[in-house]
Amino acid sequence: MAGPSSDKPLPPSSSSPEMVAANLTTVFNTLITGLHILHYNGVLDAYGHMSVRNPNNGSNFFMSRNLAPALVANSSDLVEYYVEDAAPVDPNAPSGFIERYIHSELYKRFPSINSVVHSHSPQVVPYTFSGVPLRPSIHMAGFLEVVPNFNITQYYEPGDNQDLLIRSQRLGAALAAQFSSNRTLPNATQTEADYAVVLMQNHGFTTVASSIELAVMQAIYTQTNAGIQTTALTIHNAYPESNQQALAYLTTQQTVQSWATMAGTADRPWGLWSHQVRSSSLYQNLLDPNQTQPASPLL
Repeated sequence: MAGPSSDKPLPPSSSSPEMVAANLTTVFNTLITGLHILHYNGVLDAYGHMSVRNPNNGSNFFMSRNLAPALVANSSDLVEYYVEDAAPVDPNAPSGFIERYIHSELYKRFPSINSVVHSHSPQVVPYTFSGVPLRPSIHMAGFLEVVPNFNITQYYEPGDNQDLLIRSQRLGAALAAQFSSNRTLPNATQTEADYAVVLMQNHGFTTVASSIELAVMQAIYTQTNAGIQTTALTIHNAYPESNQQALAYLTTQQTVQSWATMAGTADRPWGLWSHQVRSSSLYQNLLDPNQTQPASPLL
């Protein structure tokens, strides 16, 4: 990857080249680990992606080149993009994802978002087109208090490729707008976004957060919540009784307070998930100091 951009002045704490390189190496290590964790947990497969805002230049962001998440291994697999139009900073960069506009438009609309995950989770997708709303069913998923569903069909114009992909700034901006509400909501994202997760009809979901670790946690527990809710609905509908009570989802107060607690413990699952992917021969992260193979230099 070409050297990261420096259009904006760096903060005083990051003024030396050595400090900048060390900070970005840490960010890249966390991003690669996060991609591996999401694959290990089945949130991503060969498709789907995650990004992180450049901490030294908020006008840019990093995501992997067009590569399966499990196979991202080094800084040379990462590409820096402009938030403004999702164009690569280096015009000779490897080809990227068509849907990088999901990421660029969210970073543009919400300056405090620092990480974005887009997934096609098979546990979640049924809630995008069945008419059954995804509801907060467990305390680990309190961030799901309200979950909008984005229908891209409403935003197509004549001549558009209707393959459901977010392949333009216009469509990316339409999706990003779904993260805003015209009413006061409990804020679970630690960002200006009103919603932590937005479903995408017949496609998947996108989640946003203030850090890679929280974005990964939200993506995994969105999938977990969907699986648990599906099981509960199956049991509920398999045993119909006239006096049967409705499914008891979390109240608004429970969603807000449970997620405030869970978000404060994000380092616990991150530590477990990191250990799991380090212990698997499938994943290689050459920037991870805990890997037995020495890390390659920042490119």
